[in-house]
Amino acid sequence: MAVPVTAVDPPARAVSPRHFVRLKLRVLGNNFRGQAWRIALFVVGVLVGLWFAAGGFLLLASPGLADEPRYALMTAAFGGGVLTLGWLLLPLVFFGVDETLDPARFALLPLSRRTLVTGLFAAALVSVPAVATMLTVAGLVVTAAALGGWVAALLGTLGVVVGVLVCVAGARAVTSAFATMLRSRRVRDLAAVLLAVLAALLGPLQLLVLAAVRNADWDRLAGVARVVGWTPFGAPWTVGVDVAEGRAGAAVVKLLIGVATLGVLLLWWSRSLESAMVGAVSAGPAKAPRGAVGGAVAQLFPRAVGWARRDRFGALVARECRYWWRDARRRANLITVAVVGVFVPVMVNLGGASFSTEAGTSFGDSAADPSPVLVSISMVFVGVLASVTLANQFGFDGSAYAANVVAGVPGRVELRARMAAFSLYVVPILLVVVVVLGTVLGRPEWLGVMAGGLFAAYGCGLAINSFISVLGAYSLPETSNPFAMNTGAGIAKSMFTLLSMLSSAVAAVPFVVAAGLLGDVWLWLALPVGLAYGAGAALLGAYLAGDALDRRQPELLAAVTPRR
Repeated sequence: MAVPVTAVDPPARAVSPRHFVRLKLRVLGNNFRGQAWRIALFVVGVLVGLWFAAGGFLLLASPGLADEPRYALMTAAFGGGVLTLGWLLLPLVFFGVDETLDPARFALLPLSRRTLVTGLFAAALVSVPAVATMLTVAGLVVTAAALGGWVAALLGTLGVVVGVLVCVAGARAVTSAFATMLRSRRVRDLAAVLLAVLAALLGPLQLLVLAAVRNADWDRLAGVARVVGWTPFGAPWTVGVDVAEGRAGAAVVKLLIGVATLGVLLLWWSRSLESAMVGAVSAGPAKAPRGAVGGAVAQLFPRAVGWARRDRFGALVARECRYWWRDARRRANLITVAVVGVFVPVMVNLGGASFSTEAGTSFGDSAADPSPVLVSISMVFVGVLASVTLANQFGFDGSAYAANVVAGVPGRVELRARMAAFSLYVVPILLVVVVVLGTVLGRPEWLGVMAGGLFAAYGCGLAINSFISVLGAYSLPETSNPFAMNTGAGIAKSMFTLLSMLSSAVAAVPFVVAAGLLGDVWLWLALPVGLAYGAGAALLGAYLAGDALDRRQPELLAAVTPRR
């Protein structure tokens, strides 16, 4: 009797982290295909990462190579703590995080949260920053081996591996959490406050380090290092040093602290990742229209730009204003300008304590007697930082820029409108920076010098970034995370940011020189000259870069369109 044969489905293969790693490498290879400039930037990024890794390795390995156990704990605690803090803050401020594998693309797949988090975490470890960090902290293993033998080296290796995992998980958790928060305009103020708190922590740390170096109280520094070594920032990095000094029990406890921190960060990331995949949170009930005054066209213009002409320029300004207010990625950049723009000048001018030798030679400016030159330098930095956001302004649009190409918008009109809309948000922030710094320093007579240098640097930055945004645009990932970057794009962002800041700073150097040479005369001339200098530079940049934009519209659209 024949037995009927029934079709049996083959058993499903379990999805493991290696599948995510292979997928990331495949996507990375496809992104590089036919893009020579992406390959060149990736190679440059690898070389820069190796250079920094070599320097960090020698710094962390020097106590062991020099047989100086006194400095080993301080190097491990402070060096590891700064490294962890950098992984947490720098993606929010400058570089973003590599998100070649967009989590939103896995939303419809039958993957558990644990599988998705472990897979994306494994893929995140396959990156230039993670590898460079691992090479850097290998210096701590060398120190542990030189001071305590192979047992200290083995436990030190476990410690630095846990530390690197904490760094990567922390960067992902923080950026994912802020991405979720920034999607809702109701909590953007809370996000700004949290970022301000994080930035404010750098001030006390800077003052603490300066005071410790100035007083050369190594016993106090060693005590601070021991305290830092018991925090999640320093615990994994000091494991090898503790074993070398005979504190094996403390080393085991610190390993447990590192593992617990890693678990908390992964849990936090998984929660925010799930909400990001579900979709944007509700922005609340829709508001009633403002009325029929002016018709439907008038309702397209926000109240802040109600003065704008009802023509092509005015429409572009209104559109950009709405985008800067509603797009989470753009709001993240505005928050960065607001936080860093306020705290950095205050820290530079109040934290620049003087250092004196026994012979009486003084280095630096006293915090009680700030210098106009130092103030001008800090203002130039703020102006340059504010304008660098536009270095990839077309990348925010992505494929939506095709509407401007089809409409044939003139390049000069486009760039002037983008500058005007961006300045509506940034100029008030810059004015607040000037007032706050003048009040903190107790120098109201310097407000003109501060504002002149600030707006001169800002105008020069707008001009230079107009060219960079046209000639060096790159695509951004289609994701709800405003801090996400494609592999290679993070390197491009850092390179273009450095080029923009250096060029803008050089263009604004005359204002720093004038502040040091002209004395009291410059107090009256700085503001009008700075406004004229900055406005003229911005208009000239829009005029010249607009011609390049007219010629490169198809190429620009191809460059900013995300590749799937």
